[in-house]
Amino acid sequence: MSFFNKLFSREKKESLDQGLQKTKESFLSKIGRAIAGKSTVDTEVLDNLEEALVSADVGVDTTVKIIDRIEQRVAKDKYLGTSELSRLLKEEIAAILVDAPDSGFREFDVPAGKKPYVIMVVGVNGVGKTTTIGKLAYNFKKAGKSVLLGAADTFRAAAVDQLTIWSERADVPIVKQQMGSDPGAVAFDTVQSGAARDVDVIIVDTAGRLHNKAHLMDELGKIKRVMKKVIPDAPHEVLLVLDGSTGQNAVEQARQFTAATEVTALAITKLDGTAKGGVVLAIANQFKIPVKYIGIGEKMEDLQVFDKEAFVETLFSLND
Repeated sequence: MSFFNKLFSREKKESLDQGLQKTKESFLSKIGRAIAGKSTVDTEVLDNLEEALVSADVGVDTTVKIIDRIEQRVAKDKYLGTSELSRLLKEEIAAILVDAPDSGFREFDVPAGKKPYVIMVVGVNGVGKTTTIGKLAYNFKKAGKSVLLGAADTFRAAAVDQLTIWSERADVPIVKQQMGSDPGAVAFDTVQSGAARDVDVIIVDTAGRLHNKAHLMDELGKIKRVMKKVIPDAPHEVLLVLDGSTGQNAVEQARQFTAATEVTALAITKLDGTAKGGVVLAIANQFKIPVKYIGIGEKMEDLQVFDKEAFVETLFSLND
């Protein structure tokens, strides 16, 4: 079993390396340019480093925090060379992620005593929400869990159709109604059916609209209330899906959704197609909500449970 676990971890690490390749190459090259030809960490180096971090979509607030921490450490040792800067930066980025809450899970698992475990998924259209739900269903099932999906995004016909396709791919059942049906009614039926079937995990999709925050708040609030009629502490998790390739726009979406509802976990998708993976740091630092999953490719297995240490290690690792 230990050999299998090591093998799986190695495969997972390889997928992470490949998925973050664009971010890593961009990030390391910008840091390299920031310290090129310098023998000590002076004001110019820190200014260049600040610019490199901001352009990697780490965000202004998070960048300022990282630079401040490095300045404090450099001040303690006036002769600190640029060769040490990469190590310092790695440590401070790790500290930013460590400061953010952690989901506590390393695999696709659910807390003991929460059955069915109800996940309500929120996020705007186009961020990979339906795909993420499908991959979640697949990975939970692969981990030995029984799963039920609920298609409560009844605003778009395509959303129900897409989730149905993913339910078939993952080979898990789905509860759905006609387009335009009451989302709350679909959520109620899903939770009621899941409880009756004694499934392990229920994943409920919701409409991805931000044009009217008050309406969004009302709709998500109603969905939560009807779930509680069946399972009083449901939903156990409100998962916000964000598109990592949109950089700071993802930060703004997080701001909007956290204002509209209580978000308890984040999934950041499409990190394989962008050099803006630094946005993970910005989101983790600003919202103090655990990044629980990251999407790093097209395959079902390419939705990974987020591992802070592995993420930082990959970000700073040079190709062999």
